[in-house]
Amino acid sequence: MLEIERDSPMKSRRLDFRDKVAVLTGAGSGIGRALALELAARGCHLAIADIREETLTAVAAELAQFPIRVSTHVLDVASREQVASFPARVLAAHPAVDLLFNNAGVAVGGHFLDTPEADYDWLFEINFHGVVRMTRAFLPGLLQRPDAHVVNTASLFSLIAPAGQTHYAASKFAVRAFSDALRHELERSTVGVSAVCPGGVATAIARSARFSPTLPAGAIEKQLERSRRLLRMPPERAAQIILRGVEKRSPRIIVGYDAWLGYLLERVLPTGYWSLMRNLTS
Repeated sequence: MLEIERDSPMKSRRLDFRDKVAVLTGAGSGIGRALALELAARGCHLAIADIREETLTAVAAELAQFPIRVSTHVLDVASREQVASFPARVLAAHPAVDLLFNNAGVAVGGHFLDTPEADYDWLFEINFHGVVRMTRAFLPGLLQRPDAHVVNTASLFSLIAPAGQTHYAASKFAVRAFSDALRHELERSTVGVSAVCPGGVATAIARSARFSPTLPAGAIEKQLERSRRLLRMPPERAAQIILRGVEKRSPRIIVGYDAWLGYLLERVLPTGYWSLMRNLTS
């Protein structure tokens, strides 16, 4: 069992990104891309990872304008073998790692009994087990740094659990719980932990989601259109909010008015918020 006995005076100060090294998964698009650009603008060196090489190459080209070190890594966070060997790949390009952003994620849409178990397994391997594996791989090194932080992307659906989100919400509740418990374990160390809870950010996650095969013709396109209407915050704005929260070492970073509304509804009506939400959106 990990025993940590020292206090950390660094946690009372604002986190400075300049000249730190950040590992960032899901960096090829959406919030991940925006985080990479915002971190680079703040002087943070980057090891960016994504499962798609072409998107990594495009983001790396955008990062070339900044005077920082950038390494790109094709990585499947669902692969135990790839994640286990990943720290060595990063340390071949950077002297150490100070920040870990576990941002890679996918979505599954559809009701519980209509969704294949294989889709559930696929989602959990990426959304939750990927976060756990990455943290296990990098945490020993982070604990050797004078000022380090782990940032796990959860979701509005780690605060509330609407119908049709049984799989996705479960994975994101797990990320938030893992983040909270890990933060408590590390409270006397030099490593902080934040859980990020974004609301409707304009990313491609809905377009790349898996949907129940029993959905009638046209239903998927209707769901995608509804997602386009709800996912409105620019990723660049989300990245600014996230890094402001990390800078303050906030344990929970809620992104967007809709996420704040969901958070407050769950606090006020912990078992009754769904009835209110259903009536408001019907």
